[in-house]
Amino acid sequence: MKNTLLSLLLLTGSTLTSYAQKTDWSKKNWSKPEATEFWDVKPPIVTPAQKPGDAPSDAMVLFNGTTMNQWVMSKDGSPANWNLKDGAMTVKLNTGDIQTKEQFGSCQLHVEFKIPADSKNSADPHNAGNSGVFLQERYEVQIFDSYQDEVPLYSNGQCGSLYKQAIPLANACSQPGEWNTYDIFYTEPSFHPNGAVNVPAYVTVVHNGILVLNHFQIQGPIAYIGVPKYEPHGKASLKLQGHGSEVSFRNIWIRPL
Repeated sequence: MKNTLLSLLLLTGSTLTSYAQKTDWSKKNWSKPEATEFWDVKPPIVTPAQKPGDAPSDAMVLFNGTTMNQWVMSKDGSPANWNLKDGAMTVKLNTGDIQTKEQFGSCQLHVEFKIPADSKNSADPHNAGNSGVFLQERYEVQIFDSYQDEVPLYSNGQCGSLYKQAIPLANACSQPGEWNTYDIFYTEPSFHPNGAVNVPAYVTVVHNGILVLNHFQIQGPIAYIGVPKYEPHGKASLKLQGHGSEVSFRNIWIRPL
């Protein structure tokens, strides 16, 4: 029982891990309920947002609808020049991706996005609401006009997929022209000193309140062609893709974990 409890403690987080290492387990009286009670370590207090979907007290707001000063162009690091209007930032065609100035690892991420109402009229069907949320600049949660499967596309490339790796568990897309919400829970990978993968990355995605990726083990950086292969890396930026469609974003916040 003692070994089982210690193993559980070691899995619950760095604070409890430190506490467990300092505990003299040989002095525990395992016949008493107090042996399995911990009073000295408490989780931090976080105040929830008053409105569901808004940022809690410990979140970093990346976009609040008024300025893009947390973002730069991915290609050259210049100030983000997407269109800013009515509390949203919208892909400016032919300018490329944007990414955060700050770098992140494991996190809880909230993103709201809107696919153009006329996306189905795109000359290239692959540009029908096409964009994406790139975690650590490498792992893409796809954005696409997959509403009612009206635009044909391979299933592991539709909205809510981990692009070219995981088919979403459900199609939860709002109608084009209406807002969608992603709540993303991401665990960064770790690597051995020789570059080999120690622990792979994992991602859980809730799309419009519906679970679409459930603790999916990411196979490596997104690859349009070929098999994904991990490369050692540290913290990196959050990136939003400009892919030929005027997708809009609002209310973006992150909680580093």
